[in-house]
Amino acid sequence: RFGMGLPAASLSQARHVEVAAWQDGGPALAVTLDVDAIVAGDPPALKARSTTSPATPSGCRVTWRTCDRIEYRRLGWLERSLRRDLGRMYRRFLSEGLKVSLNGRLLEPEDPMMMSTRIEGEVATLAFTPLAYELRTPDGGSGWVHVRFASLPVHRWHHLDNMTKRRIGIVGGGGVSVLRAGREIAHGWHLMGGKRRENYDDWWRCEIEFEPTLDDHFGITINKQGIRPSTELREALEPELESIARMLNSRVRQSFEDVKFEAAAEISCRVAATADPELPVVRDGRGHGRGPLSYRISTAQLTPDLLFATSLHASTLEVQLNVDHPAFAALYAPLQALSDGAGAQLRTAVELLVLSMARASLASGEGTDQLLAQWGSTFGRMLQKA
Repeated sequence: RFGMGLPAASLSQARHVEVAAWQDGGPALAVTLDVDAIVAGDPPALKARSTTSPATPSGCRVTWRTCDRIEYRRLGWLERSLRRDLGRMYRRFLSEGLKVSLNGRLLEPEDPMMMSTRIEGEVATLAFTPLAYELRTPDGGSGWVHVRFASLPVHRWHHLDNMTKRRIGIVGGGGVSVLRAGREIAHGWHLMGGKRRENYDDWWRCEIEFEPTLDDHFGITINKQGIRPSTELREALEPELESIARMLNSRVRQSFEDVKFEAAAEISCRVAATADPELPVVRDGRGHGRGPLSYRISTAQLTPDLLFATSLHASTLEVQLNVDHPAFAALYAPLQALSDGAGAQLRTAVELLVLSMARASLASGEGTDQLLAQWGSTFGRMLQKA
């Protein structure tokens, strides 16, 4: 846009840059910019010369020398960082077939949304339908901003060790990726209003993509790195994006609470599974007997009158406790406040009571769903009067 991107980006890392270009098999013409020569007063600052032709018919080569701004002191560390950052910045183009090599190895696209990163059979998924905002430009035209949010599967990835989480991009990989015409120009915490970044925010991602016609709104700098959002842009996006960010943070917190809840309920599920072979056989809809059942307890938001819901998949009976039912707060909040010994025994007894009721309803067949609904509604109303 300004014609300053290449020299500004180059001199931010090195004291000497050379750009060579050639076409139709002719000689390469090169121009250099040397900071040390400028400091020494050696005119001219820009020097052009002819060099030998490279092997390809045409092309362009940028060479940096005297790189005094590179943070990494080891080549291996620098290469890993470049692979990660360049793979993320140019992920759209790399996914569409662009080939970029670094020290002889092709770059791979890095998706900060993790929607194409499959770990233990799971990927991140869209949290909402993508959002679109139309903004006016100074010349009277308009441009579009598209926003996507993704949620990472807490239940499937929470058990990974911290080193693995950092390596695959969960820890430290959260935040907002801002793309201009398909290329990432900023990655961090942008346009989230008054929402501060927390550790839980690593478990959801945001991608904001805009058209070059909106460069003024995003405050694009000459090297096209980083953004400085305009007041109009912030007023248009921040209220809704901040609200979504807070909601996703709350979802992640609840997911980790659910994970802890299910881990604590594993004791009761193992006890129930041990007793299951001695219980009457549960039959399917065709009257065939099922083998011994395994059990799982989880939490969910269900209709207010329903204490729990059951489902049977592959000989596993899952019981979803309703967090919105009065019994959940009346039973589990006091249990969690008790000491580990007494609290664990009492919690196991309560959970076995629920599991046995769920299994009995499964074995009884028709008519039990209505009975459970009436029981849950009656129990809830009684608790409200207590």
